[in-house]
Amino acid sequence: MINKNQILKEFVFKTSRSSGSGGQNVNKVSTKVELRFDLYNTALLSDIEKERIGVKLKNRISSEGILIISSDSERTQLRNKKNVIDLFFELLEKALLKPKKRIKTKPTRASKERRLKEKKIVSQKKRLRNPDE
Repeated sequence: MINKNQILKEFVFKTSRSSGSGGQNVNKVSTKVELRFDLYNTALLSDIEKERIGVKLKNRISSEGILIISSDSERTQLRNKKNVIDLFFELLEKALLKPKKRIKTKPTRASKERRLKEKKIVSQKKRLRNPDE
């Protein structure tokens, strides 16, 4: 699995002034945090993992192959930084999960009979609505 400490060393953080509530604090303190991770040039992930992440998180990856995640929900830079790191690892975990292969099943005899019985009831109900018959 992925070593979190090694990945943390490859993060680039960018801070800026946050929008929204916070009063005068918003105008003078850079609380918005943006995490940048060079997905395609990292040696920590295999090519298959990079491809899977690239497909699953394509809306968060720039044209240069940089994964960008930002947070400005908290009033402090430290909390926003923690949020961004947590979100990064959460997204990475979800993107790297292999989907379970679907096992084909046949409908049971009872389920087929139930379906046909329901269809007969519905068709009879509709036939009774018709004034011609």
